[in-house]
Amino acid sequence: MTPIKIENKEEVLIEVLPYIQKYEGKTFVIKYGGAAMTNEELKAMFAKDVTLLRKIGINIVIIHGGGKEITGLAKKLNIETKFVNGQRYTDKTMIDIVLMMLAGKVNKEIVNLINSNGGDAIGLCGVDNQLLRAVRCASDGADLGMVGEVDSVNTGFIDLLLKNGMMPVIAPLAWSRSGEILNINADLAAGAIASALKAEKLVYLSDIEGVLVDGDLVSTLTRSKSEKLITEGAIHSGMIPKVRSAFSTLGTGVNKVHIVDGRVKHSMLLEIFTDEGIGTQMIHES
Repeated sequence: MTPIKIENKEEVLIEVLPYIQKYEGKTFVIKYGGAAMTNEELKAMFAKDVTLLRKIGINIVIIHGGGKEITGLAKKLNIETKFVNGQRYTDKTMIDIVLMMLAGKVNKEIVNLINSNGGDAIGLCGVDNQLLRAVRCASDGADLGMVGEVDSVNTGFIDLLLKNGMMPVIAPLAWSRSGEILNINADLAAGAIASALKAEKLVYLSDIEGVLVDGDLVSTLTRSKSEKLITEGAIHSGMIPKVRSAFSTLGTGVNKVHIVDGRVKHSMLLEIFTDEGIGTQMIHES
């Protein structure tokens, strides 16, 4: 590997410094999923990246998925996985598997990896101290079983952890007022938490480059520009709800939403700390 020249290192440091100063003391909410959660090298890099962000004074809250792990365990136990309108149907048997994998194995593996890098992570699920409260929801009128939609976030609990230097790693489960444990879509849980915390950034780490138009990455989107591209058919299919959901989150007090390719090494740092970035950022009109 060719070493970086001294002058190039200086350029990198000069470019990064204003961002470090700008974001010190701010809160980033990161939705962690896709290849970054399954590839061993990417997992290790993610742990280092979030630890670095925390060490330079940025508050980090992580919400993780685990759909593949849940499906895998259900298959081993000969339990059928049923989907309704593309979403997992969760009955009493499946919620036990979700609890075991999300709040157990997956969550603790992430926490252990971050802590091995000095990140001071603490593993939680939305049931802990009523961190996430939710109500049952449906998909286009179809019953999804024990699947919820977040209606409140215990921000005081999260703030307490952040003020004491900890990094919450949250499995997307929630408590309902009827005493049920509900399964929550990780993307929606991340959005709800970012909104409640009025986060500086909500970052979605996924297996896509960002928003593409005619094969080219769109680095910055405003609501008006996105609606124009949707009307023209340039943004289509599954990207439409992702983009509209991002702008709904912006409307609640979050400053920026980023879609970043988690398959790229250090993609989150490259998006946050460089002028050009490598993903798509969604920003307010002003």
